[in-house]
Amino acid sequence: MSGKRMFRLIVFGSLLAGCCCAKIQAAPPWTNLVSLNQVEAEPDKTYTLTENNGPWMIMACSFSGEGAEKQARELVYELRKRYKLPAYIHEKQFDFGDVNGLKVDRYGAPVKMRYYKNISKIKEVAVLVGDYTAVDDAEAQKVLKKIQYAVPQCLDTKKTKETYQSLAAFRAIEAMLGSPNKEKGPMAHAFIATNPLLPKDYFVPGGLDPLVIEMNKNVPHCLLDCPGKYSVQVATFKGQVIIKQNEIEAIERGEKQFNGDLADAAMKAHELTEALRMKGYEAYEFHDRNASIVTVGSFDSVGMPRTDGRIEINPKIHKIMQTFGAQPLNLTGQLPKDTLPMSCKTLAGINFDVQPVPVIVPHKTISAAMSRPPVE
Repeated sequence: MSGKRMFRLIVFGSLLAGCCCAKIQAAPPWTNLVSLNQVEAEPDKTYTLTENNGPWMIMACSFSGEGAEKQARELVYELRKRYKLPAYIHEKQFDFGDVNGLKVDRYGAPVKMRYYKNISKIKEVAVLVGDYTAVDDAEAQKVLKKIQYAVPQCLDTKKTKETYQSLAAFRAIEAMLGSPNKEKGPMAHAFIATNPLLPKDYFVPGGLDPLVIEMNKNVPHCLLDCPGKYSVQVATFKGQVIIKQNEIEAIERGEKQFNGDLADAAMKAHELTEALRMKGYEAYEFHDRNASIVTVGSFDSVGMPRTDGRIEINPKIHKIMQTFGAQPLNLTGQLPKDTLPMSCKTLAGINFDVQPVPVIVPHKTISAAMSRPPVE
């Protein structure tokens, strides 16, 4: 091959690569919406929302009118088939019936009137996406943003003559007026919501047991004061469980101290926490009805989700687990590694747990504080 021909190929290849890069950079946000997860998608199957889904979900959009259910089913199928997202359909009937008007009759009673002139019942069909454990779930926030820019074929008004999507006219007006949402797709108003089939009490934090709050009162380096969402439990000390109500009330009134086992457990947890702090570790202690624990570290996340559905654990959490976890003890040097006895690590003569684990940091809630009786 001549040098001139080689030069032309190199130039052509560079231009082609540049065009590809430009195309990638100009790609809209929804192009990466497609997930690698395996999601069932059968065109004739109805994926109805149940109380086992969620508890937190993405409210993608809703439909109303005679074609609402059909279009909702089409969207659920496309979200599952094309975008690999677990989507569900949920119907709700609104019965407005008679409502009180602004006028009153001759006896002073409000005049009954219809909410709509000819319609008193409306059926809304919603499409919800995902099964998330928390409102601030990182994956939920990521998928929400991409859904807002997605343009499913079944909602593309350029291809379909009519739509039964709620607020469709409002979005058309937004586009005409140059709204910030004009760059987004037909699901621009999607938002994080709770599973409507779960009771409201499910999402109301019950707060900590008043006795547990009392047990941790004035405790230095208490886990309740940990600023993060997660910590790593490195030591556990068991005590005798307090279950008698009269004993609980006596302890809350300050008339009785914890029993010997719980007191010993609390003392060991406190001594280990102080020893860890002296070593420069961010250690916390926590006491409940049957045990005391010691944790290390403060983290906002346990790890990042992987494409295979598992969690890539936070490297800092993994390091703590390795630092304080037990080590295999091979006295003979001949036993297989998976059959070796484990030797717990110690500090100040106190044993750590065999296997440290990440735990959710408990916090005192406003609802719990308001529910406590006033101190007389």
